[in-house]
Amino acid sequence: MPLLRRMFAIMLGALIIVAMSVATGSAAPTEEREVFSPDGTIGRVVLPVRPEAPAPRSAVQADVVTIQQTGPSSQRFDLVFVGDGYTSSQLDIYKQHAVNRWNEIAQVEPFKTYKNSFNVWAVNVVSQQSGVDNDPRGTMRNTALDMTFWCGGTERLLCVNETKALQYARLAPEVDQVVALANTTKYGGAGGKVATSSGGNAQSGQIVVHELGHSVAGLADEYDYPNDRYTGREPREVNASTYTSAQMQQNKAKWYQYLGKPSPDGGVVGTYEGAVYHKRGVYRPTQNSLMRSLGREFNLIGLDAMKAAIERKAPPTQH
Repeated sequence: MPLLRRMFAIMLGALIIVAMSVATGSAAPTEEREVFSPDGTIGRVVLPVRPEAPAPRSAVQADVVTIQQTGPSSQRFDLVFVGDGYTSSQLDIYKQHAVNRWNEIAQVEPFKTYKNSFNVWAVNVVSQQSGVDNDPRGTMRNTALDMTFWCGGTERLLCVNETKALQYARLAPEVDQVVALANTTKYGGAGGKVATSSGGNAQSGQIVVHELGHSVAGLADEYDYPNDRYTGREPREVNASTYTSAQMQQNKAKWYQYLGKPSPDGGVVGTYEGAVYHKRGVYRPTQNSLMRSLGREFNLIGLDAMKAAIERKAPPTQH
């Protein structure tokens, strides 16, 4: 019955949105989500906004396990894992998935050097059934956070009820970034207010590292599809610009001080055309960094931005 009620609530919410859109003459609301491929490429898809019913307050109860605590939350980044599709007898598996994911993150700079700037928590969210929806496709399960593959018709796009995920995440002492882990070995993940990742799939951890580039340092995506020429204003992000190398040097703008320097992701810093979802008219600092493809390193501009953002909350005297 709980699963049937959940399915009915989702269908009812969708019908209400459609009815309101018809009544007002407006299009149904949509949102863009990042979608990731096992080969490292990243793209974006447009999805209808999914209705998200919150969990009843009485249901939002769970133990919080410490993965790593290095200091007061006022001087640390608090990374919080929440799990979906883990039954009460599978919480040890969930903890191991969270530990594995954090260990993977901590192998990438600057997290490797700044590992002690993070507190890491795992909220033991218990689901009634093991696994997540559409794994395999057409299979529905009664889980706490409503995670599902085939979100918006894309198999590897792994969505979560962000409202519920944030409710549970707030059980941790503090929250700066939330990652929802699905109890599955199938590759998948997504960006958003809550990053998602397959708990039992090692490749999916790179999704989380990329998303931390957005949430920690506000870095732009450096991939150049699906649009052609960029005609907007100068991007606010430090790793995207409409200026060429010559213009940067002339105006002392953006990453002019980095031009010609070797970068951790390979090659040297310059202005490479194609970034922020456009092929022309906008530039990225290097050929192929983590903000363009998974499995890479941050480029020099992104790396320094990450370090500065971390140090703003975790003073450098602690390292």
